[in-house]
Amino acid sequence: MVADTRADGFVVFDHVQKSYDGETLVVKDLNLDIAKGEFLTMLGPSGSGKTTCLMMLAGFETATHGEIKLDGKPINTVPPHKRGIGMVFQNYALFPHMTVGENLGFPLEVRGMGKSDREAKIKRALDMVQMGAFINRRPAQLSGGQQQRIALARALVFDPQLVLMDEPLGALDKQLREHMQFEIKHLHDSLGITVVYVTHDQGEALTMSDRIAVFNDGRIQQLAPPSELYERPKNSFVAGFIGENNKLLGVVEDIADGRALVRLPTGELIDATPVNVARKGQKTLVSVRPERVEYKPELLPEGAHTLEAEVMEFIYMGDIFRTRVRVAGSDDFVMKSRNTLGQRVLQPGEKIRIGWAPEDARALDPL
Repeated sequence: MVADTRADGFVVFDHVQKSYDGETLVVKDLNLDIAKGEFLTMLGPSGSGKTTCLMMLAGFETATHGEIKLDGKPINTVPPHKRGIGMVFQNYALFPHMTVGENLGFPLEVRGMGKSDREAKIKRALDMVQMGAFINRRPAQLSGGQQQRIALARALVFDPQLVLMDEPLGALDKQLREHMQFEIKHLHDSLGITVVYVTHDQGEALTMSDRIAVFNDGRIQQLAPPSELYERPKNSFVAGFIGENNKLLGVVEDIADGRALVRLPTGELIDATPVNVARKGQKTLVSVRPERVEYKPELLPEGAHTLEAEVMEFIYMGDIFRTRVRVAGSDDFVMKSRNTLGQRVLQPGEKIRIGWAPEDARALDPL
């Protein structure tokens, strides 16, 4: 895992902005340092600015304002083919008239490399992705997963200092996509390359990344390692975008000793950790992850407030049970519990009491 100190940024966005019409900023004053050898994911919904940032780094888009540096050197005016950056696209972008070997050889030939050196590098890159036997096939003779491996090998074949990936697994089916996530992560770990990865799939980002930059409305909402992002979201957008999340609207009654006392619309009081609320009377959205909610009396946290809930729906999902309950006026509150031996099946209409540790609930800004 890359350390969280970024004093020696290998990739630096310094006050970068991007506008297509001269007025509307799709990227708003981006400041971001990426360490050498880091796997950083830019995550966000469509239109959040993440892909535009990647395209500016690749050289396919020009920054309206600010500077981008690579290994200490400004690259705003450097053409894409001279930046030494490998690129993997969602649609693979392989040349259909070329064999696999010719596809990998093309970026080496453009760089003036001799035939014997090209052949050695092509073999090494294909071995990395376990595709050596396919060197003479054309892209049309390969499956989607095989084409993606070849696209990845082509991005790595000239030993780039940086590899950019734009939704590279979006066209694959779920099982293959999950398999490729681990393959890419293992390649990153073994080669020590720097990767900037763009996706809107939060599960993909959590699985692969050293750090994740969550984008919305042209800005980074939070930049953190996956566990911190999931466990300690800094605002309601991040809490809602990363993983499944319960939200209870309330008003702050008191803040003391690192706890917020929040009154719900139905009058009940709950404890939460104050994040970006600071005063009595302030509206808040309390965020609680489904797997942190308990209903068994022996597992309910001591001293925490509990709420009466009515079971609305109980769904068997194999390794977990997903229970939707009505609580504090909300019908969309979800609990997740492990499928363990002797686990009791809850029945719709059943009344239970639920609770959680105060540190597992976060009092955030209302959306």
